[in-house]
Amino acid sequence: MEANFCMACGSKLESRDVDGTMRRACTNCSFVHWGSYSIGVGALVIRDGKILLVRRAQEPGKGKWTNPGGYIEQLEAIQDTVEREVLEECGVQAIVKNVVALRDQPRNIHNLYVAFEMEYVSGEPVPDNVEVDAAGFFTLEELETMDVAGFTQWLVDVAFHGRSSGLSIDTDPVVPLSGYGLFRV
Repeated sequence: MEANFCMACGSKLESRDVDGTMRRACTNCSFVHWGSYSIGVGALVIRDGKILLVRRAQEPGKGKWTNPGGYIEQLEAIQDTVEREVLEECGVQAIVKNVVALRDQPRNIHNLYVAFEMEYVSGEPVPDNVEVDAAGFFTLEELETMDVAGFTQWLVDVAFHGRSSGLSIDTDPVVPLSGYGLFRV
């Protein structure tokens, strides 16, 4: 779907060359529609050698086992999103340790997915019975008999066999930048 009206002033948008790329731009103000994007997050929570997975109760992927996750809200820090999603989907409290994987999926709505290594804090997996209908911690051997989504299989490999500690939250940046989520090696 193409944007037709300016999000800043409501005027009509036209197609215009902006720095060598055709973009939708406002006929009245300086607004340029740079594209449509979505950012997803996923949690990799390991406890006692087992990884936390949930079974999707809705499409896409209904019936598949995946890691808990979801999409960020407009005014929500990304690390808050992944912590909230884990708690909402299965009642487990976990906190962000590191960013350990990214998936870039260029398409009509360009999707970026950020996977976080999470530290288990508390709670036993209980599905929300809305987004997920089952939840638990599973061994690699148990996963072999489960219907695990392909992308989640890749993330499980990252969780158990990753060769880097990833990017950690920078809690003491050299320049305080209020409102920024900063991660570094």
